[in-house]
Amino acid sequence: MTGVKEELARKARQCKGEEKKSSAEEVEAKDDTGETAGGCFPVRLLRAEEIECRIATINEKGLSLLLFKDARADQRLLDEVFTPFGWKRTHQMIDGNLYCTVEIWDREKQQWIGKQDVGTASYSEKEKGQASDSFKRACFNWGIGRELYTAPFIWIPAEKTAIQRKGDKYTSYNRFSVSSISYNQQREITALSIVNERGELVYEKKVPSANTNLKKEEPQKTGVLTLLQKKTLEKELERTGVALETVLERYGIHTLEEMTGEIYKKALQGLKKTKTKEAA
Repeated sequence: MTGVKEELARKARQCKGEEKKSSAEEVEAKDDTGETAGGCFPVRLLRAEEIECRIATINEKGLSLLLFKDARADQRLLDEVFTPFGWKRTHQMIDGNLYCTVEIWDREKQQWIGKQDVGTASYSEKEKGQASDSFKRACFNWGIGRELYTAPFIWIPAEKTAIQRKGDKYTSYNRFSVSSISYNQQREITALSIVNERGELVYEKKVPSANTNLKKEEPQKTGVLTLLQKKTLEKELERTGVALETVLERYGIHTLEEMTGEIYKKALQGLKKTKTKEAA
């Protein structure tokens, strides 16, 4: 126990600039995510077991997933990179909203550097949920888990999951987890595998080959429209007065997320041939 305490204290002095590293320690140790593990910065990338999956949308054809991290993953990573003595958090209310500030000891400037963000309340335990959310958001500002913003659209078709209908809503009791993940030098997700609670593979994104044109193939592969495509479609719907539900029903889909590039082209061509609602 004494040895552990001494090691933690030594690392704390290193992060605060009170102890110089030996030449051996200055050699950067790389972990399986390809990021520096031994230094005070940068923060390494999240490992597969540190990433959670949550259902975002669901219908009778399948469901989509979102990747996220919990507060415990943030705490573990802060302890690992900066040591338990090299960071701290504080909370404060501003205009009725709870903010969290995460501070890191900068050994070069010999001072604490803080980054702050606001949280949103959860459906249960409002105060606790808001505190946890503000902490996670503040950690995003430090780069912890920021790579999750580069996640692809994750669609699990109905044949790979159990979907039940309850009234006018759909639900699934399947649990999903990340089994493997890879990143490039820009800290972007390049490969991803997701399994269900039985360990069965339900989603896989492989590392693209060097001659793969991602910009052209990725939207068609995932079935997700770009922001520009969505705005163009919205403008045409507004111009013609045609309801979005009418377009979705015409092509046998229920949400805009299900619209593929091919359906988008057909729908847009049809709308452009439709007269403006004032002139109709």
